[in-house]
Amino acid sequence: MAGLPGAVAAEHRSRVVVCVDAALERARRELRPVLAGVAVELEASLDPTAVVAAARSATEPWFALERPDCEGQALAGLGCAVALQASGPDRFASVSAAWRSLVGDAVIDQRATSRAAGLVAAGGFAFADDGGAAPEWSGFAPASLHVPELAVARQGDRVTATVAVLASPDDSGEELCERAVGRLAQLRLDARLPLLDPAPVGRVRVSAPLTPEHYEASVARAVERIVAGELEKVVLAREVAVHAPVVHDPAALLGVLREAFPACFVFAVGRGEATFLGASPELLVRREGHRASTVALAGSARRSADPAVDDYLGEQLLHSSKDRQEHAIVARRIERTLRRLALWVAAAPEPQLVKIANIQHLATAIRAQLDEPFGAIDLAAALHPTPAVGGEPWERAAPLIRALEGIDRGWYAGAIGWTDGSEDGEFCVALRCALLRGAHARCYAGVGVVADSDPAAELAETEVKLEALLPLLAG
Repeated sequence: MAGLPGAVAAEHRSRVVVCVDAALERARRELRPVLAGVAVELEASLDPTAVVAAARSATEPWFALERPDCEGQALAGLGCAVALQASGPDRFASVSAAWRSLVGDAVIDQRATSRAAGLVAAGGFAFADDGGAAPEWSGFAPASLHVPELAVARQGDRVTATVAVLASPDDSGEELCERAVGRLAQLRLDARLPLLDPAPVGRVRVSAPLTPEHYEASVARAVERIVAGELEKVVLAREVAVHAPVVHDPAALLGVLREAFPACFVFAVGRGEATFLGASPELLVRREGHRASTVALAGSARRSADPAVDDYLGEQLLHSSKDRQEHAIVARRIERTLRRLALWVAAAPEPQLVKIANIQHLATAIRAQLDEPFGAIDLAAALHPTPAVGGEPWERAAPLIRALEGIDRGWYAGAIGWTDGSEDGEFCVALRCALLRGAHARCYAGVGVVADSDPAAELAETEVKLEALLPLLAG
C-alpha cells in the first residue's frame, strides 16, 4: 500500500520538530506537560476510517465516527496522547474542564482549515454516571475521551491528518518527534476496510440474559406506574448476546454498516480488546460557534420492501397518538433545556418521517442560538439523557430503569463523539449498537414506554431495532 511521498514526509517532519521543540521548551519552563499538535492536508481520496483500521495494532485504542451521506464527513483516531476520564454526576464537566485546560496551553501548528482539523478529543460517555461497572464493559469508563496520537478528518473533498504528543519536562525531543513522525508514516493512502465473511464456518449461538417474557412483564409494570401518574415515559432496554465461532472483525462490520446506513452516525470506539460500534440515527448535539442543533427522535415503525406498504406504515406512524405523545415528550424537554442556554430556539412545527434501512422514526429538527459559548461537551451534558433514551421526568425514570431492566447499559444510549480546540463538536446517541469482545458480542435495543404501550408490541419493536446488527453478527 502507498504511504506518504518522501518529500512530503520530510516537510511534515520539519514542522513536527519545530512544534515539539516549542512544546518541550514550554513544558520545561512551566514544569508541566504540554500538548503539541501538527495538522497536515492529505489526498482527498483517503478513507479516514480505513486508514486508522489498517494501522491499528491488536489492543490499541481507536475511534471512528462518520456520516457517509453528509459530505462524506468522517473522523478517525488512533492511539492515545492524553486520556481524559471521569465518573460520577460531574463527569461531563470534569472532562470538559480538563480538555479546555489542555488545549488552551497546547502548541499547535495548524495550517489545515477543514472541520475537526487540528487537536481533537474523541470518545464517549456511558448512559449512567457510574455506567460500565459490569465486567463486559471493562476499559470503558463512565466518561472517556482520548486525544488521538493520529487523527484523520474528512469534510467534503478535504482530508486532514493531525499528529499529537504530550511533552513532559524530562522527555527527549528527539523521541517525541520520532513518535509523531512515526504515526504519519503509518498512513496508507490506499487503505480499504476489509470485507465481512458472508458465511463463517461454525455454529453461532444467540442468547439473552433475560427472557422476552421478562421484558414484556417489565413493560407492563412500567405502564402501571405511568397510568398511576408517577411519570410520563420511561425507556426500557434489552440485551442480546451473540457467541460466534470466530473473532468478530470490527473494521469489516463498520464497512457493512456505513453501506447499509449511510444517513446514520456510524461509529466505533476501541478500548483494549473490545470495540463498541453501531449505526445511530440520533444526533444528541452539534455545536458550531454559537449555534447548536439537535433532533428529537422518538416514535418508530418498521419498513417494508413494498413502497405502498412502506408509505402506509409511515402514515400510520405520523398519525399514531401513542407515538406522537412519546415524540412530543422528547421534543418538549429538549426545547426547554436549550431555552435556558440560548437567545432563541427554533423547532419544526410538525415531526417528519426519517427512514433508514430497516426502520422509520418521527423526527423534529431543533436549532438554537446560544447566549454563552457553551462547548459541545457542556451541551451534551445538558441534554443527556433525553427522554428518547431515558424518561420523563428523569428523576423518577432513572430508578425505574435500574429496577426493571436488569442490565448494565454501559455506553449504550450514552454519547459518542468529539470536540475540537474551539469546543465545537458533535455527539450522537449510541443506538443500534453492539459491544464486541473477541468472538462474543452484546447487542442493545430499547423502546419508549408510555401509557398506551402494549408489551408485546414494544418487544416486537426491539426486535426490529436489533436487526441493524444482529444479522451481521449471527451470520
